Amino acid sequence: MTLVRFFEDPTTLDEAGGKAVNLSRLTRAGFPVPPGFTVTTEAFGVAVHERGLRDRVDSALADAHPDDAGSVDEASRQIRAAFADTSATTVLTEPVARAVLDAYRKLGGGPVAVRSSATAEDLPDLSFAGQQDTLLGVSDEDGLLDAVVACWSSLWTARAITYRRRAGIADESAALAVAVQRMVPADTAGVLFTANPLTGHRGQMAIDATFGLGEALVSGLVEPDHYVADAATERVLERTLGAKAVVTASLTDGGVETRDSDRGAEATLSDSDVRALVDLGRRVQEEYGTPQDIEWAIAGGEVALLQARAITSLFPIPANAPKGAVYLSFGAVQGVLAPITPLGADAIRCVMSGGARVMGAALDPETNPYIGTAGERLWMRLDRALRNPLGAKVLPGLLKAVDPSARRIFADLREEGVLAPFPREAMRPVAPRLARFARVAGRNLARAVRDPRAIRAEFDEVTEAAVVRATATFAAADGEPDLFRRVAARARALRETLSDAFPTVVPYAGVVIAGPVLALRLLTRLSGATDAGDHGVSPLVLEITRALPHNVTTEMDLALWQVAQTVRDDPEASRLAADLSAAELADGYASGRLSPAVTAALDGFLAAYGMRGVGEIDLGRPRWSEDPTEVLATVQRYQDIPADQSPPAQFERGEQAAARAIDRLVEQTGGLRGRLAGFLAGRIRTLAGGRELPKFTIVRMMGVARTALLASGDDLVDAGVLDAPDDVFLLRLAELQALGDGPTPGLRQLVAERRAALDREARRTQIPRVLVGDGRAYYEGLGDVAGEEGVIVGSPVSPGTVEGVVRVVFDPAQSGLRHGEILVCPGTDPAWTPLFLSAAGLVTEVGGMMTHGSVVAREYGIPAVVGVHEATTRLATGQRVRLDGTAGTIVLRDDAAGEDDVREPVGAGAGA
Repeated sequence: MTLVRFFEDPTTLDEAGGKAVNLSRLTRAGFPVPPGFTVTTEAFGVAVHERGLRDRVDSALADAHPDDAGSVDEASRQIRAAFADTSATTVLTEPVARAVLDAYRKLGGGPVAVRSSATAEDLPDLSFAGQQDTLLGVSDEDGLLDAVVACWSSLWTARAITYRRRAGIADESAALAVAVQRMVPADTAGVLFTANPLTGHRGQMAIDATFGLGEALVSGLVEPDHYVADAATERVLERTLGAKAVVTASLTDGGVETRDSDRGAEATLSDSDVRALVDLGRRVQEEYGTPQDIEWAIAGGEVALLQARAITSLFPIPANAPKGAVYLSFGAVQGVLAPITPLGADAIRCVMSGGARVMGAALDPETNPYIGTAGERLWMRLDRALRNPLGAKVLPGLLKAVDPSARRIFADLREEGVLAPFPREAMRPVAPRLARFARVAGRNLARAVRDPRAIRAEFDEVTEAAVVRATATFAAADGEPDLFRRVAARARALRETLSDAFPTVVPYAGVVIAGPVLALRLLTRLSGATDAGDHGVSPLVLEITRALPHNVTTEMDLALWQVAQTVRDDPEASRLAADLSAAELADGYASGRLSPAVTAALDGFLAAYGMRGVGEIDLGRPRWSEDPTEVLATVQRYQDIPADQSPPAQFERGEQAAARAIDRLVEQTGGLRGRLAGFLAGRIRTLAGGRELPKFTIVRMMGVARTALLASGDDLVDAGVLDAPDDVFLLRLAELQALGDGPTPGLRQLVAERRAALDREARRTQIPRVLVGDGRAYYEGLGDVAGEEGVIVGSPVSPGTVEGVVRVVFDPAQSGLRHGEILVCPGTDPAWTPLFLSAAGLVTEVGGMMTHGSVVAREYGIPAVVGVHEATTRLATGQRVRLDGTAGTIVLRDDAAGEDDVREPVGAGAGA
């Protein structure tokens, strides 16, 4: 049994905890770490188990829930009282106490810092900074033993219990070591971040410094000096002197004190001190390979390294990203901010690489340099396109419709010089490809102007044929008799079919997406409107996009309404819908216990739309056909919608509103301009409903692929290669193809690691819109205060005003949304749109005029504001607001409704 380890000795995370294992590593690597030793987790285990504390801990924790602060506080008090009720020598046991004191004497005695070192802290993805206790200036043997026990006890502070549970770490798996380190009589101390923690810039280091010990700084008691330095040149870029009104210093008889200081006007660090710290930080970062958060002290001109841990708050950047690379979040464009499965990411790479074929280029999906992965999410590299003279003109206009916030960020980066234009010669290699694409798109656009119905019908035929081809390709792969060759064949089918998707839809997608957007802006100019939003389209012009015909997403919502009507018309099904949970209804459907009429209605809906689901652009996410619980929850919700608010009624009102808007536009413009306005409006209404068809086609193809791959997942489970069928989506495309040669060792462990990474990333609450290769991450949306308190601003995408009660939703299956509430969520994809029939308004954190939620909100006449920064935290369920989808504002009302006080919305619709 090893009870003590000196820092010079090799150790492990399980034995020494995160803080001490780092100190040991840095000591052995030759860094200036003050000497010390670790009281190991084995010593902790002896104390907790042999002294009967484990049962008291478990008993106290049994009723503690991380979201119930009172229960956590009570559990913490009970546990820490159990430690305090027993003397240190009794808790430690004689062998442990002897080992600790022997090590202390070998260290030379004197003042030491006693620091908690948990096995779940100072990790690459979890810092646990400040969750457990540190005691400074411990200077005698009895005090040392008491300090060790105090550190052990702090494993169960209320903050540590809550942090662990929210991070998904079981209490029983946590253990604590204690690092005992010789105190440094610091003249100056502080923290060094080897990447700028405010911006993420990997080329800058940030230093906070104060006089005396660093305790006052890390405890937040002092305003320190702040320095930003260039990591390469060590040059100081920023220097801000803090008040430094207090200083923490060691006492001669042990312990420390914090007292007032009058040295605020003095700088804590000279340029040479900064250079020394930057050099230290650079070497520590090289040791670990990742940006580090370092605690340091300077005594007598010598730098001491007290602690180092990874900076866990930085958002990752794509591997091998050049410093000047600029990436747009794929998830923000799609309204899906969750992490994506490895195979789902490869599937999207296949789709995007197929897009290069349209331009006459060839890109391997798995090495496509324009699609990066960071934070288990996909990022589209746009710097080359934005630096291209033509792209610099075209892309910002497209971003107006997709993500105005990102467009603003790109504009700032351009002014900064990150997106400086390429010389015009850079156009020469790509000019022929652009010309070829422009000819195809131009021909289709001209045909659409002449006969929009014909090109819409042709688009429907082409996309249907693509799905038929995909089905046939997978059917051929299904015929392979050997299960390993079969999964490889299905992987090849996935690559082939999805790589064909873009070349199929792009020639038409430009007509049904870009064409209507340009026409909407032209109509706004024709009308002389002065109230166009950031996307360049006036509210009156937007009105003509209400209730567009042949939109596959709204057709899906209408079909689901018909299922709800079938349930309502069936007395027994209606009773079950009122009495059972959605999960129980789904069980009844699966076991054939629902009526034939309701079963047939659900069968028909799932046959047409069962390949859809939340986050459906990720091949690895479940579909409605696999679990229709979410569908049935929506069916239940629809039972409460009044007849005059039904989808058919809303759709009819939308058609009438669009017709009135067209008449007003024609009348306002008059003459030849009026006839042109009517002509453009008619083309928009015929074509724009196809906005959702490209994605729907890709999702249908993915549905075929997912069914086949799940069958292979079953095969691999039966063969003992995987543990669950959906583990197949945690493998990469190349890994599945490699299975054609037989089982690959280590797949289970690989799957477990990737599942843990996805679970970890799913807990991340804020996702950047834009990443820069130097590490900078841009999160900001449009939701700044609009010149007055209580007003939040976003991008107006669906006109009208409504006053109602907020419902913040992160999962549509667990929405709890009531009829007439204002839906507030991170983003939406088509699987969210059935909620729109219940919602009175929509607010999202991401999106633009032509993203899925915005299009469907306009179809239903729901006022909507998107791109609102941190909407899900700035607004709260039960809060009453006035939402203006015309002005793009959210006005916070003083009154708030409770869960049981949901009032009808006031003034819903564009005519209010």
